[in-house]
Amino acid sequence: MGNPDEKPDPIISDDEIEEDEEDDEEDLEEEEDDDELEDDSDGAPPKVRGNRETEVRAAKAKMDNLFRRMRTGAVPLRVHNVIVKGNTKTKEQLIEAELEAIRNASSMQEIIEAASVANFRLRELECFDSVNITLDAGPPELPGTTNVIVEVVETKRPFTGQIGTYTKGEAKSSTVEGSLKYKNLFGYGDMWDGTLAYGFDRSAEVSAGVYFPRFEGLVTPVMVRVSMLSQDWLKFSSYKEQSLGLSLGLFSSKRHDLAYNFAWRTLTDPSQMSSMSIRRQLGHNLLSSLKYTFKFDKRNSTVRPTRGHAFVSTTQVSGLSPDSRSLRFLRQEFDFRYAVPFGFYHAALNFGVSSGVLVPLGRGFLSMSSSLPERFFLGGNLSPVCTLGGPAALWGFKTRGMGPTESRRQMRGNSNDENADPTGVDFLGGDLAVSAFADLSFDFPLKFFKEKGIHGHLFACAGNIAKLTENEYRNLSLPKFLESFRSSVGAGIVLPTNLFRLEVNYCYIMKKFDHDNGKNGFQISISGP
Repeated sequence: MGNPDEKPDPIISDDEIEEDEEDDEEDLEEEEDDDELEDDSDGAPPKVRGNRETEVRAAKAKMDNLFRRMRTGAVPLRVHNVIVKGNTKTKEQLIEAELEAIRNASSMQEIIEAASVANFRLRELECFDSVNITLDAGPPELPGTTNVIVEVVETKRPFTGQIGTYTKGEAKSSTVEGSLKYKNLFGYGDMWDGTLAYGFDRSAEVSAGVYFPRFEGLVTPVMVRVSMLSQDWLKFSSYKEQSLGLSLGLFSSKRHDLAYNFAWRTLTDPSQMSSMSIRRQLGHNLLSSLKYTFKFDKRNSTVRPTRGHAFVSTTQVSGLSPDSRSLRFLRQEFDFRYAVPFGFYHAALNFGVSSGVLVPLGRGFLSMSSSLPERFFLGGNLSPVCTLGGPAALWGFKTRGMGPTESRRQMRGNSNDENADPTGVDFLGGDLAVSAFADLSFDFPLKFFKEKGIHGHLFACAGNIAKLTENEYRNLSLPKFLESFRSSVGAGIVLPTNLFRLEVNYCYIMKKFDHDNGKNGFQISISGP
């Protein structure tokens, strides 16, 4: 037993122990600070580590508190000033126009979001090698404000050149195109370019243009382009087309585009063996039209979509000139795509439906003849998966390989066309076109193919063209139109490259007519990357 006279030990709580330990630590830190002050014999300013640590802790606490407030609600903050640095050639008003949303922001969250969008848009101008946007504290006398600092580094190489393979609905084929561009000549983000293109359908185009993303306070980009186009359709339709044109972009946004097109076109027949319908179209004509395009594309890829959908509507109205040779017509196109993933071997099913109609404008329009270059043609070496915009491509059929035809005249003795076929026909195109396709793409099990993006696909497609004008609509009915659909199926390998997408396909024609230019066998399709 213990001595009853001895008093029991007092009970010390954990809190008191922690407080004693904290006191000991503070005493130790004070002793260390005193030692440091005593050892400072060089006359240098004393190092107050405790104060620095306190400031760091306070700053960290403020940041943590700010992040908590940003997560729970809006943090009020106004922009006091926007400071632009680094622009020596680019107009400051061009940069500030992209920062308008930042000036109007009223909270920290809105400023950060607007700064992210502005950074992306400034990079899209292709005038800068780098863009940095930072926030700094506003004047002390104006609490709750910030200064936005935009630092840009202008590009050191205004000249750029490129070459590639592209798809153009106007040419109904792929083209090899080379271009030279000069950026920001006048400091408005303007892009000047010259382009030379050659198509696999023996077409050639030389063009030059300028693009202003923002000019003198305009809210939409401005585009002006002059072009010279030559297309050789002697093999298919017994005529050549030459065109000198001007295109003016009036309005452009993410989903909407409005442009005015003016062109002087000439159709000639050097072979002197074109059919009667083609001869009626020869000569000069004037194109003066407005073209409106509505487009949205929610697919995850334009080359190999595996999910998402897309839709394009194009409306063209021509005849805005009082000249009697001005072409007057209405052309409407629709295109819808949908991609469904399967979840194995990166497989996906793509299907699409395209349609288009061309109608002359004027009294008795259905008895008139439509413009030959504006008509619809199906076929060519394009892939329907990549040609978004309207009916154009059909696997297994050659360029202008199907639709209404008319026999050519017999060869004349003075013909200078060595490639002319006196027993052939002219493909006339149509005023109404409908096409549809389904494409199942999948990866190969080999690792090498997966790394290179090489994959296989199975496909099926169908399409038809009909003539409506010159009273031909009287001979057309829905059952007859459906019965005359051409169709094909096949399989192939897709090899994507930096310049183009190459398809090597085996096509089997399910249905065609006597004059259709399509056959079973291997076919190579080339589309833009």
